[in-house]
Amino acid sequence: MTPDQLKSLVRTIPDFPVAGIQFRDITTLIGHGAGFAATVDWLAEKVRHSGAEAIAGMEARGFIFGASVAARLGLPFLPIRKPGKLPCDTIGVDYALEYGADRLEMDPASVSRDQKVAIVDDLLATGGTACATVELLRQAGADVADAFFVIDLPDLGGAKRLHEAGISVAALMQFDGD
Repeated sequence: MTPDQLKSLVRTIPDFPVAGIQFRDITTLIGHGAGFAATVDWLAEKVRHSGAEAIAGMEARGFIFGASVAARLGLPFLPIRKPGKLPCDTIGVDYALEYGADRLEMDPASVSRDQKVAIVDDLLATGGTACATVELLRQAGADVADAFFVIDLPDLGGAKRLHEAGISVAALMQFDGD
């Protein structure tokens, strides 16, 4: 499937979660077997060329795409979790969201020192979650240089923030405007 065909599978929900926001809903994309497979194929090809040795995905939709790509490539998947979800000692990072603040945590033993890790997620908006993930992985000792997304909302500046953190960014599709 072409990127335009895949983009047509993403549903837009106006005024969610607040008035004025155009929410890009990937449930219609993952609910389309061929579309989901083509999306995972695109992400897997990007990760393969990056030379990543593991994939990190952020809760929750990053688990869908990140774990699928990791399984396709036979690579470890590193879940980046919301607070209190892991049954072991964790490290964490607090960060600002588009609509508030949050925290991400991980098991620092899940990554080896200097292991090359790529980030895979569904959507890049302001870059807050992705930048916090980069910080967390680097705190754990990972070498993080690449992030791959299904959707980029370029007007919100997330790619620029990641570039400033030394991260190469690629997205399958983008939606201009808010």
